[in-house]
Amino acid sequence: MHFLTILAVLSTFLPLLHAAIPTISGFTLTWSDDFIGTAGSLPNPSNWIVDTGTSYPGGPANWGTGEIQVYTSSSENLRLTGDGVLMVMPLKDANGIWTSGRIETQRTNFVAREGGKMRIQARIIMPDVTGQEAVGYWPAFWTLGGAYRGNYWNWPSIGEFDIMENVNGINAVWGVFHCGVNPGGPCNETDGLPNSRQCPGTPCQGNWHTYTIEVDRTTSIETLKWYVDDINFHTVTESQVGTSTWNIAVQSGHFILLNLAIGGAFPNNRYGSSTPIAATVPNRPMYVDYVAVYNN
Repeated sequence: MHFLTILAVLSTFLPLLHAAIPTISGFTLTWSDDFIGTAGSLPNPSNWIVDTGTSYPGGPANWGTGEIQVYTSSSENLRLTGDGVLMVMPLKDANGIWTSGRIETQRTNFVAREGGKMRIQARIIMPDVTGQEAVGYWPAFWTLGGAYRGNYWNWPSIGEFDIMENVNGINAVWGVFHCGVNPGGPCNETDGLPNSRQCPGTPCQGNWHTYTIEVDRTTSIETLKWYVDDINFHTVTESQVGTSTWNIAVQSGHFILLNLAIGGAFPNNRYGSSTPIAATVPNRPMYVDYVAVYNN
């Protein structure tokens, strides 16, 4: 069956799964996208930039991570389903070239005000693929410090919040904070400061789960907290990395990214060799119901 036909069949089931953007007690919704739009169209260009190619202009090759796919603006890789869901589809052509989708917000000023909190949250289905067929898959929901845009060589000092990362179809979500200098430094780059856990209730793969980071500037020692389905699984504090490093990485605005990479350092390290492999299959999409930012 042609993959577009498969997608059309899958899309018929998504209306039952679409959810309204939630309210969060104590917070105000300050920005969101619930991906309402015409089936087959790209996400709202007022909200999103579609990244293409294998790097930013003048930036590190392979997006700085070693991932091997080419990002495109094709509706075969990136499109709205018409049911309030964004689909990101990895494909592999007859020549073995992988393509996929990556978007980032136009805004670069998502930040917790002094004395306040910010939450960045999304409801996502990770690609429904596991085992050898999943080796090299690397879906992610994350942010970069706004100063990265247009420079592209000032990572990791500008800060990176990996709100949801997953590799190789493992039933786990990773949350990671990147900061300081590379290699080494207070965030132990290039690994960053990570933690992970299994998705609660149902596997990460093929099921809706909600992924959140909270930036808390209400206390004298500021914190970052990661959640999956409202379960806190990772915390990093200002005191772990030092105030000057923290201020640069956390107290300035960020932009939000969604992508589905194939291959690269993270899946390679987990697998123990280069990915993807011959058994890795294409056509296993990531679905995103909404992205929302809350402040108090």
